[in-house]
Amino acid sequence: MPHDADLAAWIRLSLVPGLGGQGLRKLLGTFGLPQSILTAGRSALARVVSAEVAARILADDDSAAVEAALEWAAADGQAVLTLADADYPRSLLETPDPPALLYVRGRRELLALTGLAVVGSRNATPQGVSNAEQFARAFSFAGLTIVSGLALGIDAAAHRGGLDGVGSTIAVLGTGADILYPQRNRALGERIAHEGLIVSEFALGTPPHGSNFPRRNRVISGLARGCLVVEAALASGSLITARLAAEQGRDVFAIPGSIHSPHSKGCHALIKQGAKLVESAQDLLQELGVAGLAAPTAAAAPAAAGLLAQLGYDPCDIDTLCARSGLTADVVSAMLLQLELDGKVASLPGGQYQRTS
Repeated sequence: MPHDADLAAWIRLSLVPGLGGQGLRKLLGTFGLPQSILTAGRSALARVVSAEVAARILADDDSAAVEAALEWAAADGQAVLTLADADYPRSLLETPDPPALLYVRGRRELLALTGLAVVGSRNATPQGVSNAEQFARAFSFAGLTIVSGLALGIDAAAHRGGLDGVGSTIAVLGTGADILYPQRNRALGERIAHEGLIVSEFALGTPPHGSNFPRRNRVISGLARGCLVVEAALASGSLITARLAAEQGRDVFAIPGSIHSPHSKGCHALIKQGAKLVESAQDLLQELGVAGLAAPTAAAAPAAAGLLAQLGYDPCDIDTLCARSGLTADVVSAMLLQLELDGKVASLPGGQYQRTS
């Protein structure tokens, strides 16, 4: 099929050692489509890339790897997107270094939605994990797609929160799309593959090399309209994502913490550098001009006010509120989320909530 031949050419070029995304984009700018590159003469190629890379382009034909990628892309819910595809995300296409290929698994329509990167420490505190999940849930219910890196700690919490709402979540990997890393997040990754989207620029079978993750971070920020750092030490890799987001023209946000906590120092440094301080989900939604959840109906407003009264002023969990109100957990959760967005309640560690007004 012509489509397979075109995609095979893209994949073959992406596997050429030493070519890289920048070199491939230069060749595309000169010769047009990948098949034209593969049929060009060595001297013509050497005017754009080095003679060594030109020789590899013409000599290298890893047909087994190309066929494996084509077979993978033919499976339901999986695809390999190229810079020329209509489904390639425009936000990423407009960054300085967009990947030539994206291996995607899951709901690719999420690439067209407004994304928000939520990142932070792998060694997060319980409060940081709770903040990441609760904030991501609120943003997802407001229609934002949560983008993160499937790492332990803040990333995993952000993905879980994103999956709870309508915006869902995108996990950008530092491995091939067929390898879910780390192993402890494998079950979460499989859930994202079914309910959200897995994305990787790396060839199938690529293991978790340390150098892959900074490159992965530019894709996380590139797929998003803004970047929220929930919790980070001064040496945290999430600060790389925040820097890349700023360089790509994205808004950068940070949640402050205790002045005594090393897990907060990275966020405080970002705020000193101009990142926007976030104390509630509504703070960020207003900055991005996102309306958030639909306003409560006339019938729903008294019910939410009644739930607020039943909450009292001491910390309380959802199960207790269900028992007090007679409402289901889904209804109570939705009301609490609206109350949180309105700044009337705050989420606490351990799944508890407390009135703030």
